[in-house]
Amino acid sequence: MAKKTKSALEEKKGISISEITNSASIKSIKAKRKAEVDIDTLIASILNKDITALSRAITLIESKNPKHLEKANTIIKACLPYANNAIRIGITGVPGVGKSTFIEAFGKHLTTLGKRVAVLAIDPSSTITKGSILGDKTRMEDLVKDDNAFIRPSASGDSLGGVARKTRETIILCEAAGFDVIIIETVGVGQSETTVHSMVDFFLLLKLAGAGDELQGIKRGIIEMADAIAINKADGDNLKKAKLAKAEFSRALHLYPKKSSNWQPKVTLCSAIQNEGIDAIWDIILEYVEVTSKNNYFNTKRNEQNKFWLIQTIEEQLKSDFFNTPKIKKELKKQLRLIETNQTTPFAAADYLLKLKHTIT
Repeated sequence: MAKKTKSALEEKKGISISEITNSASIKSIKAKRKAEVDIDTLIASILNKDITALSRAITLIESKNPKHLEKANTIIKACLPYANNAIRIGITGVPGVGKSTFIEAFGKHLTTLGKRVAVLAIDPSSTITKGSILGDKTRMEDLVKDDNAFIRPSASGDSLGGVARKTRETIILCEAAGFDVIIIETVGVGQSETTVHSMVDFFLLLKLAGAGDELQGIKRGIIEMADAIAINKADGDNLKKAKLAKAEFSRALHLYPKKSSNWQPKVTLCSAIQNEGIDAIWDIILEYVEVTSKNNYFNTKRNEQNKFWLIQTIEEQLKSDFFNTPKIKKELKKQLRLIETNQTTPFAAADYLLKLKHTIT
């Protein structure tokens, strides 16, 4: 019976089992060779605007494997001289505000202007399973097909403010790959937005009208960080409410202290689904870049951001080194058991582990 099954398969497919086996072996060898691509080749491909190479490099820098760290640093260092030429835009807003729809409409508008657009979409990770849907590509069906657009969904993990780990380095790679505009979409689930604000030039806050999301329902800190507020879904029956919300936000923004950039944040209306008001938002961003470039705030802010990320990188590396030390891993488990049985306190356990690390180094 087994021979008949094999013979039928061979006859139907017109190939032999040995050929199938050889084909699988060839694919395995090719996959292995592909995995061991030369770093210099990868860098050259990125600078040559190769999207596949860019994706592979981003995967490397997002990896938590210590073996990938050196390769990632080599790639970033090589790409850095070709970076810093794009406009970096952070976009945030509560779930349901239409971030993905807006980003697709905004991205399509930019590509029609001849811009190359990279979207770094941050998906929230489950605090229970640690998993993430990463569905932004399915929500941006038109943009993902655009040759001048690149969409990279990443899981937020446990990063502050829902920003994916290594997003800062990903920006550098995208800029080196020739993208003119980098859009970073945050989770927008009420976490601190400080992190995304520290890596972009322009911070756009999307709002809704008539959804209990007006002034009383938002954090002052996020509004203070915003360079512009866009009231989305300003169409149909909601247009009147959107206009009232625009007036409220405009009045509120004038009550805040003057920004060091000398930029007065603007409020505008848009409808991503109707593709209305999108061009006005791009005009606002261009005006912001012009104003802040003239008074040198644009470059000053980027320099301050680089200093901030120096400290953040050191902190991250120290944390990684600490928890990946074999002896610390072993003693941490012991201290956790002692805490469970009330034989020590979290503070005493932490002090013990930190002192232990000093003796190891």
